[in-house]
Amino acid sequence: MGVAERAGLIRGRLALGWLIGGEWRFHPARFLTTAVAIAVGVALGFAVHLVNGSALASFDGAMRGISGEAELSVRATSPLGFDEALYPRVATARGVADASPVVSLDARIGGTRLTLLGIDVIRAAAVTPSLIGIRPAGPDTGNDGVFDEAALFLSRRALAQTKARVGEIVQATANGRTVPLRIAGTLPGADETAVGVIDIAAAQWRFGRLGRIDRLDLAMSDRDAAEPTLRALLPADAVLSSPASQNAQGDALSRAYRVNLDMLALVALLTGGFLVYSAQSLSVVRRQRAFALLRTLGMPRGGVIAAVVVEGVAIGLVGAAAGLLAGYGLAWAALHWFGGDLGAGYFGGGRAQVVFQPAAAFGFFALGLAAAILGSALPARVAARAAPAAALKNAGDVLDPRRPVAWWPAATLLAAGAAAALLPAVAGLPLFGFVGMALMLAGGVAGVPWFARTLLAPLARRGGGDVPRLLAVRHLHGAPGEAATALCGIVASTALMIAMATMVTSFRGAVDDWLGDVLGADLYARTTAGASFDPATRARLAATPGIATVAFSRQSPLTITADRPPISLIARPERGGRDPLLVLIDRAPSLPRGALPVWVSEPAQRLYGWDPGETIELPIAGRTRFVVAGVWRDYGRQAGAVLVDERDYQRLTGDEGRDEISVMLTPGQDAGRVAAALTARLPASLRGQVEITRPATLRQLALTLFDRSFAVTYLLEAVAILVGLAGVAATMSAQTIAREREFGMLRHLGLTRRQLTAMLGIEGAIVGLTGALAGIGLGLLLAQVLIHVINPQSFNWTMTTRIPFGTLVGVATALTGAAAVTAVLAGRRATARSAITSVREDW
Repeated sequence: MGVAERAGLIRGRLALGWLIGGEWRFHPARFLTTAVAIAVGVALGFAVHLVNGSALASFDGAMRGISGEAELSVRATSPLGFDEALYPRVATARGVADASPVVSLDARIGGTRLTLLGIDVIRAAAVTPSLIGIRPAGPDTGNDGVFDEAALFLSRRALAQTKARVGEIVQATANGRTVPLRIAGTLPGADETAVGVIDIAAAQWRFGRLGRIDRLDLAMSDRDAAEPTLRALLPADAVLSSPASQNAQGDALSRAYRVNLDMLALVALLTGGFLVYSAQSLSVVRRQRAFALLRTLGMPRGGVIAAVVVEGVAIGLVGAAAGLLAGYGLAWAALHWFGGDLGAGYFGGGRAQVVFQPAAAFGFFALGLAAAILGSALPARVAARAAPAAALKNAGDVLDPRRPVAWWPAATLLAAGAAAALLPAVAGLPLFGFVGMALMLAGGVAGVPWFARTLLAPLARRGGGDVPRLLAVRHLHGAPGEAATALCGIVASTALMIAMATMVTSFRGAVDDWLGDVLGADLYARTTAGASFDPATRARLAATPGIATVAFSRQSPLTITADRPPISLIARPERGGRDPLLVLIDRAPSLPRGALPVWVSEPAQRLYGWDPGETIELPIAGRTRFVVAGVWRDYGRQAGAVLVDERDYQRLTGDEGRDEISVMLTPGQDAGRVAAALTARLPASLRGQVEITRPATLRQLALTLFDRSFAVTYLLEAVAILVGLAGVAATMSAQTIAREREFGMLRHLGLTRRQLTAMLGIEGAIVGLTGALAGIGLGLLLAQVLIHVINPQSFNWTMTTRIPFGTLVGVATALTGAAAVTAVLAGRRATARSAITSVREDW
């Protein structure tokens, strides 16, 4: 390398350092704002990912604590269990080394709910030793203590929640029976969840499960040979399950919810990238003459691009690093306040700790850096392509106001987004829906120049009026590219916020209406801890004075496939259309003579393809064939539900228990008095296990749970508003300060500072209103994808669009006001110097 080339390289580096360093020194707020925008996107995405991963890890640990990490297991499809006669047949099947029978009961000790397992200690020690890792109460406990029918061993978590001590007698309630048990020790291998262990014979005898078991844990000698043998051997009320299928079942509970939050967080990162683009574009426009001067002095185009891209790298490094730290803190706070399911109720009772994920941290850091670099590279290319001679004479938007602005790029992107959104789900996830949203968001931003020109054209054609208004309109109309640069971040953040607000409003309104339809009774009652109303109790309750009609029902989980969450099996009076509270959205025209009808929920129809008129098999009393009589709307059970008439259910299963009641009162009766009378007629053993509530209470509880499940969505919505307002402030401030010489010239032409301030206020209000209108329109379009594509593909239910008009007006007002106020405040700073000083560079 020659001396001249080396000197040129040194000068180029000095010029590059001067450009970047000077910009940082004189405009630190712009860099801080853009770095914060990147940090917010990275923090939200990383926090959601950490919470999801930590919750699944905790859930997996809890499942291992209950299941004992068996290689394979045979599980009952319903809480009725399966015949214990299956045990010796499975234990002697080909490829099975040993089998451990288990009785699993939902139990309650005081106010603590837990899983109570009845196990054969000898068999469990061979098959699931982690579950049988029992720690005795003390040195005086004999080795045969585990066989004591009154001995109960609790996990540390269950022991802490019950506030009991080892050696204490507690009352355990399960399957409608209350039994005194002595806490004989703890379970070191199952500390992640609330679980208790007793001898299996005691569990069957004392809790009314003689002849029935819920699970067979298996140790394998040849798994490949055992699996086909077992599948052929199992009855219809049992399924073969593996740790992988159990994990898949737990993952399926919340996968769509987790993916949606991840995608929304990434959209927030995309919005941060738009804000970087907006800020960097304004910076490039302001330094256009400086770049042109350096070009004439010998700097190549690559040097200009490098200057702006290096700024983007610095913004990305700072923002992404800060985002990772903030994301970890947000994850800790979310797990502490909302739990591992972020308030959605998927892992109820779960307690998760933050599990740091290096790969995810690197991925989100790279995404934040990429967003900042791309946001800087695009305006850098524009600056590099500008002819130095023309750029030295001009520092603004040089588009001829008479030349039309292209609309087709925006239309193409919007059409591509709509087409992508119509594609089917991938592995049950609406990936193409989110791709469509990203394309439509880009299309909406690309269409801002055309939208701004179209919106301002009528105002620009009007002559007369006061000078500040006329100057403001003519400036924005004549510089649509500049206006678009100011608006892209505003439009992106506003569109995201409006889309989420519309989706949540539509969903909440649909749930509220649905609750009004299904909660038509005056009183509701349900049992806890597996208790049920026997026929004699039901007869006494039905004879309570003040009751017009009473309907008893049974609800229990029903496993269709081992790798999917159980659906809800509901048995209640339905034949002949006697249940007016069933909200049918589709029905079969007629049923074959003698067919057993079943009504399926909308999620069940979408998950399993059960359409009206179709014959399906359900694992009830073997494999019973039903005909789908109708599809009903249900927002309460994402995994699906089926409803059968209670007479058919009792005839098939022999189960006479019922666990829910809906009561209609005679006119003029006091609900509180009738509720007290119902409680008085309950057997003493049931009085602490029955909850009686009114529909208003249930409705409020359901809506509270809804709001809790969408708490993180509300947080994302609030962040979108704050990012949008910050973008408005930064953009308007940078634009106003960059026009200082223009204001000096206008002062020379006779405009007063008050008129300049008014002009800037009007410009800011127009920009804010234009951005609000564009963002609202784009947001309502994106909301249709969320409501009619992503929501059905994720959660398997549908709804109609409800527009939150109050939110729309509030957002438009806030953006318009924020832009106007920011422009006025920045204008006071830009017009503070004398007119001569402001235009000195023009001499």
